[in-house]
Amino acid sequence: MSEHRTPQIRYGGDYNPEQWPREVWEADYAAFDEAAIDTLTLNVFSWATLQPDADTYDFTQLDEIVERAVAGGRDVVLATSTGALPPWLAHAHPEVCRTDFQGRRHVYGQRHNACPSSPVYRRLSAELAGRVAERYAGTPGLVAWHVGNEYGGFDGGCWCDLCGAGFRDWLRERYGTLDRLNEAWNATFWSHTFTDFEQVVPPNMLSEHWRGPDHTAFQGITLDYRRFMSEAMLANYRDEKERIREHDATTPVTTNFMGMFRPIDYHRWAADLDVASWDNYPPGQREHARMALAHDLMRGLKDGAPFWVMEQTPTITASRDVNPVKRPGVLRLWSWQAVAHGADAVLYFQMRQSKGACEKYHGAVLDHAGRTDTRSFREVAALGAELRDLGDAVLGARTPARVAVLFDWDSWWAAEMTDGFNRHARYVDTVLGYYRALWNAGAQLDVVPVTADLTGYDVVVAPMLHLLRGDVVARLEEVAARGGTVLSSFWAGRVDEDSNAYLMDAPGPLGPLFGIRVEETDSAEPGVVHPVHLTGPDGDLTAGAGLVFEVLVPEGAEVVGTYGAEFYAGTPAVTRHTFGDGEAWYVATGLDDAGLAHVVRRVLDRHGLVGPYADADDVELAVRATDGRRFAFVLNHATEVREVAAHASGTDLLSGRRVEAGETLRLEPTDVVVLQED
Repeated sequence: MSEHRTPQIRYGGDYNPEQWPREVWEADYAAFDEAAIDTLTLNVFSWATLQPDADTYDFTQLDEIVERAVAGGRDVVLATSTGALPPWLAHAHPEVCRTDFQGRRHVYGQRHNACPSSPVYRRLSAELAGRVAERYAGTPGLVAWHVGNEYGGFDGGCWCDLCGAGFRDWLRERYGTLDRLNEAWNATFWSHTFTDFEQVVPPNMLSEHWRGPDHTAFQGITLDYRRFMSEAMLANYRDEKERIREHDATTPVTTNFMGMFRPIDYHRWAADLDVASWDNYPPGQREHARMALAHDLMRGLKDGAPFWVMEQTPTITASRDVNPVKRPGVLRLWSWQAVAHGADAVLYFQMRQSKGACEKYHGAVLDHAGRTDTRSFREVAALGAELRDLGDAVLGARTPARVAVLFDWDSWWAAEMTDGFNRHARYVDTVLGYYRALWNAGAQLDVVPVTADLTGYDVVVAPMLHLLRGDVVARLEEVAARGGTVLSSFWAGRVDEDSNAYLMDAPGPLGPLFGIRVEETDSAEPGVVHPVHLTGPDGDLTAGAGLVFEVLVPEGAEVVGTYGAEFYAGTPAVTRHTFGDGEAWYVATGLDDAGLAHVVRRVLDRHGLVGPYADADDVELAVRATDGRRFAFVLNHATEVREVAAHASGTDLLSGRRVEAGETLRLEPTDVVVLQED
């Protein structure tokens, strides 16, 4: 391949040539040429090779690997290799191994296995990152540094004495005084008043938890420990990035996130990443809305800037109980969906299947035999050709969104560990329900933190905004006051930043915005469905609802949906409140997809934001724009043919054919159109 390629959506992925003899490398590179692979991620898990003991560093093999990549004209994402400890380090310093949620100190094994508070781990991982950066900074084609790997690991953290000490230091900095700490944790309950910071221990199965991580005697303690652990791992990342910057001031530094991953608050990490990246492994085969949500969440980390898909599988994911193969066309469809939502890189794990250990059957560009005549390789190569031919057309393009969905780790953590509600109601499931309704309606949207600037949005959707912090209430009120619409759900506005209940009617400080108060909150077992009667200008609908049923008392709000069962039959389930020049909608129950679609369409209709393909099931429209050009991605996720009227005139960049507004687009299953609009 030429060293001076036309810029394009990056294509390639994790390559581990250290696992095979040199003659295999040459066959691999020939296959990479055939598949238009332009980017390789190297050195992700090589610590034991790079540093065989405490005093020795050996870069001989990595030199050869990097030199071959450069000679092959590939761009390189170079990892620091600190995502897994070498055995000698755990043997010499057992305290480096994590202590799990049950309080058991682990011995050496697996990966992501280091205590983030260990001084030894922090020193040696930073030193390795610095030595890698010193040696390879300035390498031709070096396009990014990849720190660690999938931070979080088993149990999502560590509960050892070192972490306990780190937690106490974190608390001293956060609260300053014991009085403030005890107030935040409501420590007079169950005689928990602390008289010395040294009395605080990590909340786990040996202390505040009795049935698992979501059952805690003190939500404030556990919430703070989750915040601390997320920041402790961020400190590890910062350690390595700082050492990289001593030798390379400009090459982007990143690490691979995992989408909606509960243990780490990615919003609090975002400022430290030069580009957001994540690993896309959906839990099922019909997860197009969920993937879109995760893509948008990753794009929202950097204020709408493009992100990278650092990993996806060409065929199967090997870590599940059941591991189905991607059906024909699905790899292409899902890859273009990522690009449609803002990805400027679509990379794989892995380039060649490992011959042993737990990922030997994980999907790869090349199988164990290295064949290039398989269906999966042909699909990889065909996609590579499409990306190459597209060139730099959409690079850097952003999503012109007028709808925002708020996603908040604090609300996620706090809501799911609170006793007294319904533990079957889950934060991500709730957010996904609202997102899916917006996705089906064709809304172009951003997924942003509760701290985001909301001034550019006509509609702001905040499902299960359980915990309120900062000035989020004032900013939501401003959206409605200037003519926008705010939509929220049950459990909103229940607790403050310390997870203490507001001493007022729910939804707490959000009450004036929504014009309601919550008198009672009922729950039901999964499978119990109550009818909800919804009214609207286009007709009425009886939807189903489950899990949560808040009994509302309107205080200025208009009733647009009522319960049809239980002692609260006939009382409000969905309300709309005029606030300033706009509206605030409140959904007090777990509406089914039909009910959410009804509500969301009404909200979007008010602002003219329903998409042109909203009535074509599973046809997705996603837009990117740059320099006055708009690119409309039309993707058919249905298992049947869809025929739609083209929403605009332009040229399909994949087929080269001209499309006129209003003409019929026939979309076969998994079809993709990339329309550069006139």
